[in-house]
Amino acid sequence: MSIRVKFRLQRLGLLELTTHEDRLEIDKEIEKITGLYCDEGVSLLSDEEFKRIVYEVINRRKKRKVEVISYA
Repeated sequence: MSIRVKFRLQRLGLLELTTHEDRLEIDKEIEKITGLYCDEGVSLLSDEEFKRIVYEVINRRKKRKVEVISYA
């Protein structure tokens, strides 16, 4: 997990909204979007772009959780 991503989440007040698994997924998304390792790529993103990635990951997790509950 990227230290820079974790620091940015903390700075924006988003760290407590994410799980460890979310942060790993955020790292992967940053790498996919920027084509760089997440520690380098995170500095290329604006706060708005970064927040969009974070909320997409959080929403995906919530959607998966709802699907699992509905199948139970």
